[in-house]
Amino acid sequence: MFNKKLLKRYAPIIITMTIFSAFVVSSFYYVNKPIETLPIYSPSMVSKELVEENIQFIKKYHKIKDFSMKNQNGETITQEFYNDKIYVADFFFTTCPTICPIMTENMGYIQEKIKNDSDIFLLSFSVTPEIDSVEQLKKYALEKNVIDSKWNLVTGNKKDIYNLARTSYLVAKTNGDGGKYDMIHTENFVLVDKEKRIRGFYDGTNSKEMDQLLNDIKILKNSY
Repeated sequence: MFNKKLLKRYAPIIITMTIFSAFVVSSFYYVNKPIETLPIYSPSMVSKELVEENIQFIKKYHKIKDFSMKNQNGETITQEFYNDKIYVADFFFTTCPTICPIMTENMGYIQEKIKNDSDIFLLSFSVTPEIDSVEQLKKYALEKNVIDSKWNLVTGNKKDIYNLARTSYLVAKTNGDGGKYDMIHTENFVLVDKEKRIRGFYDGTNSKEMDQLLNDIKILKNSY
């Protein structure tokens, strides 16, 4: 009887203390939980076969160089288009029968997830600009349901595209067939932040890595 009366008398205090304790514990966990961050990639962190020899030693301060290309609508696209934006880039060509269709499908998946996000964009460089004219890119864009306002498919000078792949985005191999600016593009998607820095590489043929990419985009957005 005494215990019941005692419990009844102090029940409000016990409940209050329990709630307060739970709040303190959860607050302590939140404050001390490590903040998720993404690495900042430099050429020295990437496989040498994907990087031009003269920059393989660079360990920091790497940024995407300026460029000027034509997109599927004949519009000139430069880095100004991506000022203060996060974007995902890749290299492909419209007549590729192997990995490119899968990459394009997965980029389309990313497009669907970020289509209403004004901070996130997509960019695909053709590695066969002699084939991928503006007209060809437009045809391809229509076939793949590309949203023009979110995703630029671009073509331009082959030397410029080669240099971007090998010295900026760090995603292409030379093919050794004697062509000065020939390259073998990889399946990599590249996450670029608002400061033009590389924050992640993802296998564009792997659906699980697309979900990782989307999660990393959230982490990156939360860092601003």
